[in-house]
Amino acid sequence: MYVYLISLTAAVGGFLFGYDLSIVSGGVIFLRAQFHLSPLQVGFALSSATIGCVCGPIFGAPLADKIGRKKTLVFTAIVYGVGAIGSALPSNMTQFNAFRILGGVGVGLASVVSPMYIAEISPARIRGFLVTINQFAIVTGSLCSIIAGYFLSFSGNWRVMFASAIVPVICLLLGLMFVPESPRWLMEKGDAGRSREVLERVDGPAAAEREIQEITESLRQESGGLRELFHPGVKRALLIAVALAVYQQFTGVSPLLFYAPVIFQQAGFHKASDAMMQTVIVNVWNLFCTGLALWLVDRVGRRPLLLVGTAGMTFGQLLMGIFFALKLTGIYVVVTMMICVAFYVTSLAPLAWLIMSEIFPTRIRSTAMATASVFLWLSAFVAAQAFAPASAFFQRTMGSVAAVFWIFAAICLSSFIFSWRMVPETKGRSLEEIGRSWLARADAVEH
Repeated sequence: MYVYLISLTAAVGGFLFGYDLSIVSGGVIFLRAQFHLSPLQVGFALSSATIGCVCGPIFGAPLADKIGRKKTLVFTAIVYGVGAIGSALPSNMTQFNAFRILGGVGVGLASVVSPMYIAEISPARIRGFLVTINQFAIVTGSLCSIIAGYFLSFSGNWRVMFASAIVPVICLLLGLMFVPESPRWLMEKGDAGRSREVLERVDGPAAAEREIQEITESLRQESGGLRELFHPGVKRALLIAVALAVYQQFTGVSPLLFYAPVIFQQAGFHKASDAMMQTVIVNVWNLFCTGLALWLVDRVGRRPLLLVGTAGMTFGQLLMGIFFALKLTGIYVVVTMMICVAFYVTSLAPLAWLIMSEIFPTRIRSTAMATASVFLWLSAFVAAQAFAPASAFFQRTMGSVAAVFWIFAAICLSSFIFSWRMVPETKGRSLEEIGRSWLARADAVEH
């Protein structure tokens, strides 16, 4: 029970991640009207936070290594809070975007540190479940922000939408007062005594002794330098993490969720409250499917979920394009988006973060995760920024946005092929065992 409570506390960072990024999808309808935004300005308002998301991992990796995972999460909560208050009080879009970028720094920090902390404290047999709790928290945060946006859409009070993020910030700060530091970080810093105490509380004395020995041996084999990222075996792990990070954003479901209210308005739900209601339905479905992923990830394994999910997303994006091409919108779009979401949130959405947190050796885990996360957030920025202009271009030239979804379908298909050829199974293996497998591959190549 102890490790579940710790993981839930750390996952509040994930909740804020989902809440902060999604609250703008409801607010943008009112921002667009109040500040008379062009399609490019709408795209930047929606995606400005992802600029901060790119910066967060760059600062977060050295910070997590220097002061620890727990203190970095405290810093993350403070950054979130300042960003939330500032984005609720702007007098122009420059101020709004500046504070959204600051809040994005908090998202970027949380995106690395929360799953890494949970992975480092979790027993191997339930690590997939516990790390996926962070994804469940992201989706829950997203749903809560959409529900808040729906109720506030009747008054149009977008300022309260953004200010409401301060509530989970306070919850995270209070919860972090009661959680321990990562046992693997403590071992890396030479504090075996405190590490043993944490591991014994998590999984008992016998398991703690085994893990202490594995961590000690693993640290002895690792250099921890940046050059280790480019050893033949570890380089392959980095390629897998970066590719999954990029695919998570460019397969199209993430932008779909981001732009859901706008898409639903294009699909015939013209009133802001009606578009928000459809978005609520999709996000409830998102939460249910993420719960399914929680149940499946340690039973079925990472690789099968990834393959089925990317294949299903290919089908869903093809179907979405067909419906827009044939002008069959309304309920057809809602159902098809739910198909896309179901396959996405049981595959790439949680598994990109989970696999990133599992596959690297201990000493370089934070640096490697930060590197992959930078690529993820750059991809998120480009995807979110490009969606509105691309949709407008195809609408103008072809009379439909269908081609956007067909491009996404092609990317989904390539993600299936990559996952089939490159991604290993990590289910049930200790972090040290996974890390050693890359180092062994590097030694084999060198000799």
